[in-house]
Amino acid sequence: MDPSTINNCVLLLNLPPNALAGIDLLSFTTSSRFRGIKNVPPGLHFVFAASNSAFSVRQGAWFYVSPGTGSPQVFVKKWDEKTEVLVAETAQTEVLRWKANLGSIWKDGLTPYRQTVQEGDSGAEDGWSEESTDWGRLTSRISPTILSRICGLNPDHWSLTSASSATQDTEQIPGLETSNSTVHPEKELMFLPIDLKQTWRKGATGRERTEAAQDRTWFLGDLIDNHCQAKDTRGRESEVLGELQFAFLMVLTLNNNSCLEQWKRLLRLLLTCQQAVKDRSQMFLELLKILRVQLSHCADLEGELFDMGEAGGGFLKPLLSKFRKTLDDFDGDWKANLVDEMQDLQDYLQQEFGWELDGSYVKRGMLELEDGERVEMDVNGADEDDELGDYAPVVVDLTPEQLRLLTGSDVGYSKDTTRGAADSSEEEAELDEMDTRY
Repeated sequence: MDPSTINNCVLLLNLPPNALAGIDLLSFTTSSRFRGIKNVPPGLHFVFAASNSAFSVRQGAWFYVSPGTGSPQVFVKKWDEKTEVLVAETAQTEVLRWKANLGSIWKDGLTPYRQTVQEGDSGAEDGWSEESTDWGRLTSRISPTILSRICGLNPDHWSLTSASSATQDTEQIPGLETSNSTVHPEKELMFLPIDLKQTWRKGATGRERTEAAQDRTWFLGDLIDNHCQAKDTRGRESEVLGELQFAFLMVLTLNNNSCLEQWKRLLRLLLTCQQAVKDRSQMFLELLKILRVQLSHCADLEGELFDMGEAGGGFLKPLLSKFRKTLDDFDGDWKANLVDEMQDLQDYLQQEFGWELDGSYVKRGMLELEDGERVEMDVNGADEDDELGDYAPVVVDLTPEQLRLLTGSDVGYSKDTTRGAADSSEEEAELDEMDTRY
């Protein structure tokens, strides 16, 4: 064949017949002739594989195709049959050998990178099972820097599996334990550190803690300034959004539970900020656009990890309702684009899933009794900021000892101080409940 027709490709070698393979949002069942994917466009891409399409652990790796008109880029991945792991071919002699012999497999062994498949294609025996043109929008803020931080410094093979996890999730997700295998230990994912149970600065007390629990602007700023790596503010803000995109796509392609938890943590943080919505309006405008594209792919998730029906909106629906209220409370022309984007998102959710963000929903909260016991209560149709009747917030008088334990310092007993501490405790508990229910 004419060497000039050869272009960028990724080889997936040694996969068994009828294995699951995929690239980006496209997955398929392999045939015995399948050797990889050709015509891969420039940009970041994600390949993944599993020994079958049922319940086996999926292995995946990110790689980057550089733009330009130079020699074709060839990425070689191979399946280890003993460990069922997708590894990068690191021996340059093997890479050069496969590159020199591409002509022998180009027509019948490599399937084109595209959105649809025609009858007779040899690479994908049963055809593409998912189709989308959204990959660019779903990865717009993912960068090699983000991939190296999360997955480790392995350029063009930033790898992870269905079972890879952040340390904080190994104890929280049922059935997910750190692998003790010396042959192939599971990779630890280095996510941005998000602890929604403490979103105030060290040493904060009283009203400062209360305000930081209700409006997580300080915590978001600390995360951006001290844990993101870009030199400029917009670049660091993009890292947060890029991690949100990464986490979602790893749920979509690998069914990774730790990534699902981080996606939720990021949304809980972002959608409960208030002042940051104004201070970082462009970041939040982009957040709404990203979320709109992501939610359009929730139906693609296997095992119904996201229940987007009216009854299943318990995680995201209250967050979006709260965020809408935050927008409504601000004045000024600066929010016009944000309001328009939020309205588009609301219209989409109403049309596709029957969501009414302004309507009522069941709210669960903790009620603290006079003796200190906390009981869980469900309140139908109650707005979280307008609780009335039997479930209205109450002021609980604290002893000096209780107040000392609450604030972490020796504070003299006073009615005003006690009232502030009690209000702080109740408001923080309410937010904690919202964060831990799901």
